Amino acid sequence: MRIRYEKKQNGKLIKKAMVYTRDEHRINFDDVDRDAVFITSRLRANGYESYVVGGAVRDLILGKKPKDFDIVTEATPARIKRIFRNSRIIGRRFRLVHVFFGPKIFEVSTFRSLKDGPTSNTYGTIEEDVQRRDFSFNALFYDPGKQVVVDYVNGMGDIRKKILRPIIPADLIFKDDPVRMIRAIKYAAAGDFKIPWLLGRRIRKEAPLLKEISASRLTEELAKIIHSAHAAKIVEALEDAGLYGYLQKEASELLKKNPAFRSSYLRSLADSSAEPGEGKALAALIRDYLELKTPWEELQRGSWEDYRAVFFDVRRFIFPMNPPRLELDRSVRLIFSGHGIELKKRALFERDRRSTGESRPPRSEGSPRLRETPAEQGTGSTRRRRRRRKNTLPLPPT
Repeated sequence: MRIRYEKKQNGKLIKKAMVYTRDEHRINFDDVDRDAVFITSRLRANGYESYVVGGAVRDLILGKKPKDFDIVTEATPARIKRIFRNSRIIGRRFRLVHVFFGPKIFEVSTFRSLKDGPTSNTYGTIEEDVQRRDFSFNALFYDPGKQVVVDYVNGMGDIRKKILRPIIPADLIFKDDPVRMIRAIKYAAAGDFKIPWLLGRRIRKEAPLLKEISASRLTEELAKIIHSAHAAKIVEALEDAGLYGYLQKEASELLKKNPAFRSSYLRSLADSSAEPGEGKALAALIRDYLELKTPWEELQRGSWEDYRAVFFDVRRFIFPMNPPRLELDRSVRLIFSGHGIELKKRALFERDRRSTGESRPPRSEGSPRLRETPAEQGTGSTRRRRRRRKNTLPLPPT
């Protein structure tokens, strides 16, 4: 292990970071995405300090193979864009760069400063950027070229002790972004990390801040959870911490009131993790509700009206989660199929409306608007006619 020092104005050296070698951090280099390695090496070849950062480093140290790799550098977005042709600058408040390699997208960000406080969106140094990270185990910087981990906040020590420790001051971390409460519980449950008592108390106290979070962000977080290998464990921890009601209100109420529902609901989530498949993760969220509420013996086989009534009830049940209509449709059909009820493939609304003039059932107050996927856009009544541009230029002489 090496130590990174900084020289003060009086010439005195002070310790800034611990630098762990390959034999100490034991990251398996074969688990590091080769395109991420290429991006960091290309940035360094152009004179810019760059690292893999965040959850990917945490997972690599824990012996897991990450799905996503985020990269941080001292280069500004404009300079990153000039280095990589296969990239695009995104964001308004704080600009990032997405670098594309086929279907893979790598997020490359610039070091942020503390000049205007912990929510500042100005560029800075690596020493400032590390103080902007949420938890210590997410604030480790990995250099794939030298295969070293740079640790400014004793994140390696917290990983070894299995402790979840915030970097941002406790009175600001969740007010700055309430979704961090969900992530804290998720990290602790998935990695068997211990949440300090005071931090757990603050999470319970500030849980109502999640009411202000958009449905799209909550949908994104819940989708990550149900598609993880620890879905049941994470959901149970969220419920025990008083957070699951902000993600799935009605399900949370049933978990509290109905022990049998709680047992079967968590078992469904665990089974979907053990046997991944298209539509199974989302189906796990709704299966036990449908088994509890749906009179299967009374449904007419192949009845489109019965199916549509169930679909809308499910849509209400999972609110504020708002998945794409086709994804939810696939999951509901999967459950119907388990009861031996098969329905022909057809559009959920448009074909009925074209043939009979029937409109969709009215949207009740507080229920989600149905979101169309790109595949659905441009069909039926949603088709937009493109106006033909008239040629206003004079015709050439004959």
